[in-house]
Amino acid sequence: MKILQIRRYVSTIVVLAIVVTSFVGTRPVSAAWPEPVRGRHAMVASQHELASKIGSEIMKKGGNAVDAAIAVGLALAVVYPEAGNIGGGGFMLIRKADGTSYALDYREMAPAAANRDIFVDKDGKLINGEGSSTIGYRASGVPGTLAGFDLAFKKYGSGKIRWRDLVEPARALAQNGYVLSHRLAELLKAYKGNLSKYADSNRIFLRDGKYYGEGEVFRQPDLAETLARVQTLGAREFYTGKTAQLIAADMKANNGLITLDDLKNYKAKERKPLTGTYRGYPIVTMPPPSSGGIVMLQVLNMLEGFDIRSMQYNSAARYHLVAEAMRRAFADRAEFMGDPDFANVPTASLIDKDYGKSRAATIDPKRASNSKDIGHGTVIGGEPMETTHYTVVDPQGTVVTSTYTINDLYGSAVTAKGTGVLLNDEMDDFAARPGKPNMFGLIQGERNSVQPGKRPLSSMTPTIVLRKDGSLWFALGARGGPRIISAVTQSVINVIDHDMNIQAAIDAPRIHHQWFPDELMYEPFGMSPDTLAVLTSYGHKYTARPGYVATATGIMIDTEGVRLGAIDSRSDGLAVGY
Repeated sequence: MKILQIRRYVSTIVVLAIVVTSFVGTRPVSAAWPEPVRGRHAMVASQHELASKIGSEIMKKGGNAVDAAIAVGLALAVVYPEAGNIGGGGFMLIRKADGTSYALDYREMAPAAANRDIFVDKDGKLINGEGSSTIGYRASGVPGTLAGFDLAFKKYGSGKIRWRDLVEPARALAQNGYVLSHRLAELLKAYKGNLSKYADSNRIFLRDGKYYGEGEVFRQPDLAETLARVQTLGAREFYTGKTAQLIAADMKANNGLITLDDLKNYKAKERKPLTGTYRGYPIVTMPPPSSGGIVMLQVLNMLEGFDIRSMQYNSAARYHLVAEAMRRAFADRAEFMGDPDFANVPTASLIDKDYGKSRAATIDPKRASNSKDIGHGTVIGGEPMETTHYTVVDPQGTVVTSTYTINDLYGSAVTAKGTGVLLNDEMDDFAARPGKPNMFGLIQGERNSVQPGKRPLSSMTPTIVLRKDGSLWFALGARGGPRIISAVTQSVINVIDHDMNIQAAIDAPRIHHQWFPDELMYEPFGMSPDTLAVLTSYGHKYTARPGYVATATGIMIDTEGVRLGAIDSRSDGLAVGY
């Protein structure tokens, strides 16, 4: 069968998305955006065409969506080095064709040597540069990606494809190389300041200062050898074998935190998926330590009391309500959220419909709140940038939507000596100083303070939306720090309230508000002067981002079962269906 393809080129980094959705209703704004890619049987939408094609081929060979997602994730570690990774971690949602759903947490973990004040100096000020939470050896948490993929493969893979066959495409790409795009060649140069500080990063990604150009073949032999070991010996080799020894030795030599015991003790976890509804449509998303699912459901709960459908998708009235709901949800995020294994996160109370109504009652439809006056709500009870998102749907109707990260572009900038593995700077997702902003400007509370063995709070929001009869409608995710939550939430609103297909929903202009800093963020060309004037009259303070409010990818299943794949026009990538 003929493979259908679509490409986009933009200077950001989204993710791989293979999702499933059905579109019903009218499409009043369809002329503004390209059509999604169609596939009768399966779909992969990824940040790189090579990764998407690999996922598609795995399913053609009899693999399911889980198999394909693993192969795509491994491939992105090679062809999307700024965000794809085996040196980071993330979350995976799986919904099988029988309706059962599973949430896998393979988030990075703080090493045993970490402590609450490890990133502040004797004067209580944040450390900058080497030794900080944002760059260098001490910035990395224990990677979880391979452990997560291993768990997914063993519990939810098809059993028809061998582990070594899922690793082989990535290993071959690392060994033989691939042609560099203009975007990646320029991005490597843009990050030379950080990458050049560390010997292996400078050698591999900058060619010792000679730099790679567009159209050159980029090879990563050290990473190929690491993948070969993982291919032959299994994923645990990364945590107990030669690779682990190399990482631990490099850490020890450079005052890093991760030890061989940290790697050996890392485990991916299964958690209960978070569920909610918006206007009667069931939603399945990620629970803590991802904050994205809770914040998204909170925003949607607050908006249910307003007639969003009667408003234009890009109207000042709609933007205002969305911003005010975000402002309140992010205030709650700062106070209540963290790793549920270490903190009492009141998840059920936060996503309760009545709590959402109480928070919505404080929103003035014609006046912006002052963030200094908007604190967290009162809940009762409790219960124990860069990112890449990808989703896959297979011929049987199983969908996998996964978001993983090394945090900043190129993570900590450290490539562990002899491994080719870029390590994350995920320690910055903890509250290095509770109550003070991190690199994304997020205020975070004591529940997210640094502790040994703890997983940092995340904004990753892999999400699945069902029709009211319980059948799969669409799935999506995004890349872009806390703006991930905004992108996913507004895309859900666009489909449900504005009858958009998945491509239009993720291409539409969007905003972001995260409580502090107290400013409404909007995209260049995303608002008319008249809309900005109205928002100003409401009292909003705003700034235009020099880029985009995250980048999203998704897939829908239409009423005839056709898979509709979408790559955000803000990003490059490829959707492949058959």
